[in-house]
Amino acid sequence: MRAAFLALALASALLGGGAQAQADTAVQPVRDLAYGDDPLQRIDAYVPLHPTGPVLVMVHGGAWAIGDKASAAMIRPKVAYWTARGYVVVSVNYRLLPAADPLVQAQDVARALALVQQKAASWGADGQRVVLMGHSSGGHLVALLHAAPQLAQAQGAKPWRATINLDGAALDVPALMRARHAPLYDRAFGRDRTFWESVSPVHALQGKMVASPMLLVCSSLRSHSCAQAQAFADKAGPRVAVLPKAMSHMAIDHELGLPGAYSDVVARWISSIL
Repeated sequence: MRAAFLALALASALLGGGAQAQADTAVQPVRDLAYGDDPLQRIDAYVPLHPTGPVLVMVHGGAWAIGDKASAAMIRPKVAYWTARGYVVVSVNYRLLPAADPLVQAQDVARALALVQQKAASWGADGQRVVLMGHSSGGHLVALLHAAPQLAQAQGAKPWRATINLDGAALDVPALMRARHAPLYDRAFGRDRTFWESVSPVHALQGKMVASPMLLVCSSLRSHSCAQAQAFADKAGPRVAVLPKAMSHMAIDHELGLPGAYSDVVARWISSIL
């Protein structure tokens, strides 16, 4: 784990502020594909003119209660950056609080993933070369699926290549809830300690190491984000890397895909496992 962290830190330092130029790429949006009956059970796919195989699936944040797959600040930089490299980029909506709790939301994400895997070939992509990414509460949802892949399999999803958690700090939910925390966590997780464990990625590991690569990007400006990321990585094993960034919680999402060292480090990590 420490070696992976040091490699990421070194790559970030070496890259400095330079980023390779992004080519202009024609992109065909495929909007509002349904993976369920609810209006929020929809995905958008952004298909480049010349797909090279990989698929990047993005799950928005919003305290499990708000957010949208079409949020420009979240999706536009990622579409521009990764479609220029031949990736299909998919953005996922899912049911929100209070209609759906975080466990149901994770199941929605898994169903969306299953649809992506089914549709990938029709987009010229490879359904086996999928990277699942989420920010904030979306990061919690993808981390939960990564730690407990049986949850995804129950919804028809097949194994995916890797997962990226962008500053989703709810990795040990019981520890988070026992400490001083923001009210948004009470709305998401309630007071039932059994439920806390059922939606806690650390507890979902059940003492096992993760089978596929995972990257945890955490804000070093927040009091608990990197501590939770490191604690998860220590339990999940050597396939989990932690990338601390001196960036705000929102910047970790919104600046990913913009030209610069941060986007390039994450892109190199993705390329290394595809």
